[in-house]
Amino acid sequence: MRAIIAVLDSFGVGSTPDAGRFGDAGANTFGHIAEACANAPRGGLAIPNLLSLGLGHAAHEIDPRIAAPDCTVTGRYGAAAELSRGKDTPSGHWEMMGLPVEADWGYFPKTVPTFPVALTDALIAEAKLPGILANCHASGTEIIERLGVEHIQTGKPICYTSADSVFQIAAHETHFGLERLYELCHIARRLVDKYNVGRVIARPFVGERPGEFRRTGNRHDYATPPYRPTLLDIRKAAGHQVIGIGKIPDIFAHSGITREIKADGNAAIFDAMVAHTKSAPDGAIVFANFVDFDTLYGHRRDVPGYAAALEAFDARIPELRAALRPGDLAVFSADHGCDPTWKGTDHTREHVPILAFGPGIAPGAIGVRKTFADIGQSIAKHFGLAPLPAGTSFL
Repeated sequence: MRAIIAVLDSFGVGSTPDAGRFGDAGANTFGHIAEACANAPRGGLAIPNLLSLGLGHAAHEIDPRIAAPDCTVTGRYGAAAELSRGKDTPSGHWEMMGLPVEADWGYFPKTVPTFPVALTDALIAEAKLPGILANCHASGTEIIERLGVEHIQTGKPICYTSADSVFQIAAHETHFGLERLYELCHIARRLVDKYNVGRVIARPFVGERPGEFRRTGNRHDYATPPYRPTLLDIRKAAGHQVIGIGKIPDIFAHSGITREIKADGNAAIFDAMVAHTKSAPDGAIVFANFVDFDTLYGHRRDVPGYAAALEAFDARIPELRAALRPGDLAVFSADHGCDPTWKGTDHTREHVPILAFGPGIAPGAIGVRKTFADIGQSIAKHFGLAPLPAGTSFL
């Protein structure tokens, strides 16, 4: 008996009732991608395995304009709104594991400069920097393209933020140095604690001139730790393996993780998820985040790229199903939306899908849930654990 969790990072299925507060009323990552594909020469979105698990039926419950496909459903399907007050990565993942974020994160204003002078002065002094560049809200790829040359010439790191509670630092892997970037982020992590900022993110890149700059797979997130134990901590404390793949360990500040698996890109992450599903012992959790949906396609507003990534993920689902053992539970979900047709480049406040399946999991509808924590509560019930403080099981 094990649990395998795959987060399709940013794969929302329609705006939540409170989306207007975030400027996201009408956002629908899945719906708008499917609509764009249906109207394009390429034809419709080819995701038969996700649809057979109930994705189309779940999306139809959120937005009746999305037709439920005529197929036999083999999974438990539904969707969930978020109790946490943000639409960021840590909030979504923590809530999935039974820990809604009940307080507001600290955010930086949409001003130029965006960061408090006391913060940047301290960062420059402690890290012995010649200064910083950007100091604004920005798209990561755009700001590197615009300031990459100046960064190389001056040695000033590129510091920027977004609508999330985040302090991001981009720097060249060789001209600035990867380890130096990580050290800088450690300093920044300590300095932003007083501002209640969720994450500091190292954004290393390579290239020598505009058009050549490219972010690498050496990204590292420095998150504030969960404020109380999650399901992951409970499983670890009971002596079971919790295998975090991709950026999962970073998201939980390495709390509750027994084994960390580095993998860059959706294909490598899927390889690792299948491999560890085959080898993980009884009682284990295998937890993977598929980051490309968000970073490469959602934030970059790349509809064709997002669609192709969904189709590639879908084509490999039979590999995962073949690796499951009797008693296993697999869950596909998301942590927020990032509608590639939406204005701006930020996340979107959306419901997330819940697709649960396994050799002994009876198919059927679970409805629209009030919190992502229902996922963690269901996994807790699957393992025969005492109920978590938040959530209602759908098993």
